[in-house]
Amino acid sequence: MSAPTPPRRQFLARLPLPERAFIADALRAETVGGILLLIAAVMALVWANAWPGSYETVSSYTIGPSKPLHLDLSIADWANDGLLSVFFFVAGIELKRELVVGELRDPRAALLPVVAAVCGVALPAVIDVIVNSGPGGHRGGWAIPTATDIAFALGVLAVVGSHLPSPLRAFLLTLAVVDDLIAILIIAIFYSHGVKLWALGLSLLGLVLFYVLHRARVHGWYIYVPLAVVIWALMHEGGIHATVAGVAMGLMLRVTKDPGEEHSPGEHIEHLVRPFSAGFCVPVFALFAAGVSISPHALAQVFTEAAPLGVVLGLVIGKTFGVFGGTWLTARFTRAELNPELAWADLFSISVLSGIGFTVSLLIAELAFGHDPELTERVKAAVLVGSLLCAVLASVLLRMRNQKYKRLCDEEDAGDGDVSGGDIPSGSGMI
Repeated sequence: MSAPTPPRRQFLARLPLPERAFIADALRAETVGGILLLIAAVMALVWANAWPGSYETVSSYTIGPSKPLHLDLSIADWANDGLLSVFFFVAGIELKRELVVGELRDPRAALLPVVAAVCGVALPAVIDVIVNSGPGGHRGGWAIPTATDIAFALGVLAVVGSHLPSPLRAFLLTLAVVDDLIAILIIAIFYSHGVKLWALGLSLLGLVLFYVLHRARVHGWYIYVPLAVVIWALMHEGGIHATVAGVAMGLMLRVTKDPGEEHSPGEHIEHLVRPFSAGFCVPVFALFAAGVSISPHALAQVFTEAAPLGVVLGLVIGKTFGVFGGTWLTARFTRAELNPELAWADLFSISVLSGIGFTVSLLIAELAFGHDPELTERVKAAVLVGSLLCAVLASVLLRMRNQKYKRLCDEEDAGDGDVSGGDIPSGSGMI
């Protein structure tokens, strides 16, 4: 007799209550930050177009010491290199948690978001390279349309009033976490210039000290904050983008609890830092990164020049079909089936939403084309246009299913009293 066929696993199933509670808490701060991000982006556009001289003067104003390290940076660079390091620090903690106690700890559960994220990075990059392969193209910006902005996406969800079920929110969050890891690897490998080995070596020694102190259970913000600043400054001097220091320190934090601890250090620090990151760091970065000239001529260039057109097509088409195609193929070639309460149309809507590539896309645009301010401005405009198109299309698609989502959320809330995190196998929310 042949062996019985193993049961098909369900992905995007309802999450256990503890995991739902964590995701709700994490996304609450990101949602507020996303709304502030939208406001900051609008303010930047108004400021840069109504008073361009004032915007440029403030953005380029230099502060900071020039010795012993070159930290005499413009305000825009401080937002770019400094504030975004806090954002990536939180992203590092999120990734560490996902790898140790979250969905990514189980290879079967991790397969779906990881494949979706990888395909969602690869296809936009391929599209951008193809569009820029002819005369007048600029292949250096291939990585610009590869990243998903979770805060902006959640801000869109908050504005359209969607009752997105927790499995879809968990998928979007995990997708963005893997996306952030790929983005920071791309930045470190492809967009680092003028590496100074002495500074980079000292920065790595600082990271080792950070790790040893943390593993030795040494406590005290007055130790770690100055050490983190030194590590960041040395990484910046070493020619590696300083955000790498942020994600490295986030990955080093312990996310499991010792006996007698109510919360792990990673969870505690993330709870303290996330509101600052989402509510201040990212919006301020957007204020000094999103100020581009918006005119009929500038918008026409977005759709007629190769570099900006590649970004728009990469975000709208590449991210959508990369994420959706990776998800569908993973389910097709594994023993997985979609939660019957959801439909593939829901995954397509989330895939469109993942095309909002605001924060990291603007950062990579600065790194890729910073030597050409006019091209940088056109590519940034393309990021705004592509993200806006994805936001509008995703909003329309999600609103069409909003009543269904509201019913599912009500059922989840009604069942909270009967759900125990210990009664549900770990990793049941994905494949």
